[in-house]
Amino acid sequence: MAAAMSDNLALRQHLIDPEVCIRCNTCEAICPVAAITHDSRNYVVDATKCNLCMACISPCPTGSIDNWRTVARVQAYSVEAQLAWDELPAELSAEQLEQQGLSAAAVSALDESAASAMVLDTTGAGEEFGAAHYGATVPPWSAAHAYTNLYGPKAAEKFVTATVAGNVRVTKVGQDYDTHHVVLDFGAMPFPFLEGQSIGILPPGLDAQGRPHHARQYSIASPRNGERPGYNNLALTVKRVLTDQQGKPVRGIGSNYVCDLSPGDKVQVIGPFGASFLIPNHPRSHIVMICTGTGSAPMRGITEWRRRLRRGGAGPSQASTAPSGASDPLGGGAWGPGPGRFEGGKLMLFFGARSQEELPYFGPLQKLPKDFIDISFAFSRTPGQPKRYVQDLMRERAADLALLLADPNAYFYVCGLKSMEQGVLLALRDVAEQAGLSWDSVGAALKREGRLHLETY
Repeated sequence: MAAAMSDNLALRQHLIDPEVCIRCNTCEAICPVAAITHDSRNYVVDATKCNLCMACISPCPTGSIDNWRTVARVQAYSVEAQLAWDELPAELSAEQLEQQGLSAAAVSALDESAASAMVLDTTGAGEEFGAAHYGATVPPWSAAHAYTNLYGPKAAEKFVTATVAGNVRVTKVGQDYDTHHVVLDFGAMPFPFLEGQSIGILPPGLDAQGRPHHARQYSIASPRNGERPGYNNLALTVKRVLTDQQGKPVRGIGSNYVCDLSPGDKVQVIGPFGASFLIPNHPRSHIVMICTGTGSAPMRGITEWRRRLRRGGAGPSQASTAPSGASDPLGGGAWGPGPGRFEGGKLMLFFGARSQEELPYFGPLQKLPKDFIDISFAFSRTPGQPKRYVQDLMRERAADLALLLADPNAYFYVCGLKSMEQGVLLALRDVAEQAGLSWDSVGAALKREGRLHLETY
């Protein structure tokens, strides 16, 4: 935080801990003044831009964002210096601060000024339609308590070892959309999680600079009681990365490692992470899910949890021949229908992909009963068909969405590529205004009440 400053130019500088950061991009996406940037290694804060708004603090899933160092302003750590760090520098001693021309009185005054200035204010610069303005940083009021950071660099246990229990492809064969459903089993090691949380996987080996690879973050695709109910396991939905955002050939370190895993392999895991992208637990709550590609992972966990509640908590059928921790993501188990009644609210899913072949879990989704979930698909690259995106589907369902926007028991979850975020928010605004609702009031309420959650990358 380039923050409160005394007369002698003391600065309480905002820094990100590179050992704890999982490079999830939440801080950069939420910052209203574009003070946070990154390279292939680290996320850092530009002291010349940060305005002490504190918008990035609570959304950070690991707490790596909440670090500060007192320095002379003219000797603030540069962006270039931070990008090269493997760990945070130690807090400067009183003697070192004096060498920088800062007296004890000046530092004390700075601390008092900084404490009084720490108020959330995101009304400044930044995109009008983005996570900084509308994404909630608090969970729904009825959400379960989330455990976070049980394993990681600053925890008692640096990581937990999981065993691969299954690895199944969930998209049709193609050149650039190889997506896998990978099940990890934790055995007797505690790893409690909730729908909407994520984990970090530590790929083996070293990067080009000879340093260990940093963790890669993946959303959990299972409900809270396990990929297979009663087992200490979870699933991930991972797309193999073969090109960068400019379309140039590249081999993603984490995604290729995970997609190539075989049953019995051991994986180092940190986490879990996330304390706000959580679902409500009061039974009459409505849930609207909007996603693209592997952004379907948390939506799968949410849907399966609701499906198991509908079945009275029985979960999918478990054949005695099924291996420990296994599931059938392509059959009727993980997404499939079940009998029984659950007096829950409305469940809606808007799911987008370039084509039907690239959409994970497409077959199992077709088997879910219509009275359980309302599903709309959007495909942007179907030969001979016009391009359709999730925001187009939302506008077509404006009458239904308007009722939910006005309902305090309705919650909205968005997950996928960063490019979808603004389109989705503009669609919500249009839906609200066409129904005679004030978007200023509705948008503010969605954020304040923990009803709109954005997780884009």
